[in-house]
Order: sequence, then structure tokens, then C-alpha cells
Amino acid sequence: MENLSTYPTEILILLFILITFLQSGIDKATDWNGNNAWLKEHFSKTFLAGMVPAMVGTILILEIITGLLAAGGILGLIAYEDSSLALYTCILAAIVLLMLLFGQRVAKDYAGAFTLTGYFIVAIFGVFLLS
Repeated sequence: MENLSTYPTEILILLFILITFLQSGIDKATDWNGNNAWLKEHFSKTFLAGMVPAMVGTILILEIITGLLAAGGILGLIAYEDSSLALYTCILAAIVLLMLLFGQRVAKDYAGAFTLTGYFIVAIFGVFLLS
């Protein structure tokens, strides 16, 4: 438990990623039809319109994986003083957020794209601290 005081910022960032990504992935899985319907409308006037179910599925899987990796990263820091999984988690979180940003920009949802900036800053700060 000594490592809780050695890595407090890193652990808090990983908790943020775990909650954010796992909740979002679970929401997509439990409300698949609602998410797909909303996103089909969101992307209806873009070249991504026909790819919505595949995009939602891909993001769902990546969000669940990112959330689970965050849990593993926390365990790695606390139990083994190993930051490698935590670093990979933050990198994957940043990549997933860039994918979401791309979609928001294509859909011309600039407010939604801007909202992702805060999440991206947290992920990049995690990459910075852990690398």
C-alpha cells in the first residue's frame, strides 16, 4: 500500500479513465439500439453514415478494453511498482479519444469535439507522467 503514496496522480488518472471508459462502454452495450439510432442521425450527412454500427461496436470494444486495462494498470502500480500497463492504458485512451474527436469533427459537432479536449488532456498527462 506504500505505492498509493508513490503514484497518487497516476492512480487518480487511471481511476478517471477506468470510470469514464468502462461506463461509456457498458452504456453502449446496454443501450445498443438507442446509441445506434442517435449516432445514425448524428452522422446522417457524412461519409460515415453507413458505418455507424461498426463504429459503435469498435468504440464499445476499445472502451471496455481501456477501462479494464486501467484497472490492471492500477494493480500494476500498487502491487508491483510496474507502470508499463498504466502507460499503455493512457496511450490507448488517447487513441480512442482521437477516434471520437475525428467522428465529432466529421459530423461538424464542434461543441462535442471541444468537450473531448478535457478527457484528452487527462490521458496525455498520464502518458507524460508514465513515460
